[in-house]
Amino acid sequence: MKKTALFEEHVKLGAKMVPFAGYEMPLTYTKLNEEHQTVRNGVGLFDVSHMGCFIIRGVQAEDWVDYVTSNDVRKLEIGQAQYSCLPNDEGGIVDDLIVYRLTEEHCSAGERSYMLVVNAANIEKDWNWIQEHKGAFEADSINISDRTSLIAIQGPDATSLLQQFTDMPLEDISFYHFRKGQVAGFENVLVSATGYTGSGGFELYLENDHAAQVWQKLIEAGGKPCGLGARDTLRMEMGYCLYGNDITDDTNPLEAGLGWITKLKSKGDFVGREPIEAMKANGIGRRLVALELDSRRVPRQGYSILSESGEEIGKVTSGTLSPSLQKPIALGYVHRDFMAKGTSVKVDLGKKTIDAMVSRAPFLKV
Repeated sequence: MKKTALFEEHVKLGAKMVPFAGYEMPLTYTKLNEEHQTVRNGVGLFDVSHMGCFIIRGVQAEDWVDYVTSNDVRKLEIGQAQYSCLPNDEGGIVDDLIVYRLTEEHCSAGERSYMLVVNAANIEKDWNWIQEHKGAFEADSINISDRTSLIAIQGPDATSLLQQFTDMPLEDISFYHFRKGQVAGFENVLVSATGYTGSGGFELYLENDHAAQVWQKLIEAGGKPCGLGARDTLRMEMGYCLYGNDITDDTNPLEAGLGWITKLKSKGDFVGREPIEAMKANGIGRRLVALELDSRRVPRQGYSILSESGEEIGKVTSGTLSPSLQKPIALGYVHRDFMAKGTSVKVDLGKKTIDAMVSRAPFLKV
């Protein structure tokens, strides 16, 4: 199992460590609900250094990135980030990712530079996929995953906490924008107004050698460490997709509700364009929906979703007990005839079924 640069810090803090995406990662430090509410009401810290980071730079870097992703990379200005996905040849999803357009201070004339941040479990898969689709594009790539640490500072108090350690005016960094500068005495830290919780905040990209000291300073100033458990319940309340559960190689971005990052009108050719266009023309056969349940039982991935008459119409992809709402919530794919908000369905638990209703994400407004 791999370890992030913050592994020893987690052990010192008494975190419960678990295997995740090939890494030993903290599941909880105290209690899941406590860590969840810390992020909703204050500020929590997450080690997400297991994520993958690729740099693509060159005269045709924009063309290469635009060809392998679904969103319109050409709309990005320097200092902007963009949520996107890597479609496969059948229109499924290799991975979802964030694309950053970096400064060009270290580039030669005419070159552009991008950073692609991918899911930890897919680093090798994504890297190979992108390389296989380089073609004749004049650009170079480098995998900086193993030398880069990533700390997420999330919650309504994230700005006030981080501002103590940087001269960058954090209030001026709008959502999905970023800057590079000094943080806690270390140079060249990328501060991005992104995150996976829905409660606002920042993500710091920095060198491994600096990660422990920055982490320690943030904790000393009042940041509370949080684990993967709270990260999952937080994203579930927002209805954010998790790769491997809600989106996979076999799910089309349109049926996953990701048409907004699939720019068929403004983009030229890209991997998977034809099957995605065909699905748009013919109509989707199923749709990822949010489900609210009238039970204390939590639905799990793979549970069948039934119509009121008992016909199987889909499958649950993610489920949890919402700490904020104090009731079970889930995501799942259902046949298109049952995707309307307010539709009554059932979830099959095996020995019994529980009533559920099709809702809309986010489950919680923060």
